[in-house]
Amino acid sequence: MFVRKKLNKSGLVSVQVIDKSSGKYKVIKTIGSSHEINLIEKFVKDAEQYIIQVTGKKEFDFFDYSALYNQVLSSISSHKLVGIELVLGKIFDEIGFNEIKDELFRDLVLYRLVYPKSKLKTTEYLSRYQQKRYTEDEIYRYMDKLNESQKEDVQRISYRHTLKILQGNVQVVFYDVTTIYFETDYEDELRKTGFSKEGKHQNPQIVLGLLVSKGGYPLAYDIFEGKQYEGHTMLPIINSFKEKYNIDNLVVIADSGLLSADNIKELENNKYEFILGARIKNEKQNIKDEIKGLSLKNGESKIINKDNLKLIISFSEDRAKKDKFNREKGLKRLEKSLKTGKLTKTSINNRGYNKFLEMDGEISLKINEEKIQEDEKWDGLKGYITNSTLDKTEILENYRQLWAIEKAFRIAKTDLKIRPIFHYKKRRIEAHICLNFVAYKVYKELERQLNEKKTNLSPEKVIEIVQSIYQVEVITPQTKEKIKRTLILNEEQIELQKIFNF
Repeated sequence: MFVRKKLNKSGLVSVQVIDKSSGKYKVIKTIGSSHEINLIEKFVKDAEQYIIQVTGKKEFDFFDYSALYNQVLSSISSHKLVGIELVLGKIFDEIGFNEIKDELFRDLVLYRLVYPKSKLKTTEYLSRYQQKRYTEDEIYRYMDKLNESQKEDVQRISYRHTLKILQGNVQVVFYDVTTIYFETDYEDELRKTGFSKEGKHQNPQIVLGLLVSKGGYPLAYDIFEGKQYEGHTMLPIINSFKEKYNIDNLVVIADSGLLSADNIKELENNKYEFILGARIKNEKQNIKDEIKGLSLKNGESKIINKDNLKLIISFSEDRAKKDKFNREKGLKRLEKSLKTGKLTKTSINNRGYNKFLEMDGEISLKINEEKIQEDEKWDGLKGYITNSTLDKTEILENYRQLWAIEKAFRIAKTDLKIRPIFHYKKRRIEAHICLNFVAYKVYKELERQLNEKKTNLSPEKVIEIVQSIYQVEVITPQTKEKIKRTLILNEEQIELQKIFNF
């Protein structure tokens, strides 16, 4: 004989004495039934005493786990993916984007981070994991009405939050542009073919200008038609930003692609300090001779006065190695093309390493060794043109933070899948960029909080983990009470729970 605890359909647990001596289970005695643990344990002890009295020995009790398992499963009324809201939704709110009272806006931003697919795929994902039923048409209609005021709202909220986390220091800003192409052959007033940073010269594109703070936190953006010269995009965004938030003493940092005489003149006229990448190989001959005459060691820099501005020249051994490696790699491709006869007279130009080509007689081409030797003199050198009152070291340190905006574009294109864009209506294109701007801000705040907590988890890893955190709703058999529980099942989820306190 042995003791059995049996879970009944009523939710009560019966404690029974069972005999199997005849090969079949037989209930010898039911000691009692209850749902109170203390009483059940008392019944078990009473049953054990009964067995000892009858047989003179105690046997192990047996619990009908299969019945309990089935009971638990039948009690689960629903389950839902909640990790995204617990972490990314919390950050969305902390930034202040919940001021935009629109559930669809929130969903499109958060799911851009975890599932950056087409709008059709997004509706399927939301339906499967969030039980939210949006049609593709609903999303497109929403994007059509995501108007200019909302674009201004998200930039204002992002600026205000960045101002807070940087303790009011947004005087130093970084600007850059990128191109985003479309999978179509047709142009319109916005989508134009132009110089593509992605090599998609045959595809219509738009130009995206982005302004970020130190650390790469997004402040402002705008889009321009695809054939717009990138140098003409900077001042409209910066002037608007300065006027909107009444910022004095703005320091603008941008790479050499934004360097032009017109931009420098306008920056000076607007009383901006600026640090721009210089095209030192395009300087006047006397400046180039002075640069090549410098004997700089690793990490050293020198100031050259130029047109009432400072031209700072720095030298890096790592940069020199990289310049040499890239040139040798380019020359190998050039030599291979020469041998196969792929190059002609029209190949002599200043594009890439074709600049080393020259005519060898009337028909043949060859590589000009003197041009290579001349190019070697520039290895490791980089220039910066500035009117800043900062000292030389601070100027270089600030410029080096341009990696933050380069990272922003890389994340937008790889993690957020900002391109290619399949929309063709201008309003939807603008809405698509707006949603990605907000998603990137949430990503950056996630990254900042992880760094602040000194965890080894990356934003990408967190985004992966949150997609595995579910909540179940259970209805208790006795009281029919609904109980919700978040399932934390492994060490990664436990660590995330501690970091974000959910």
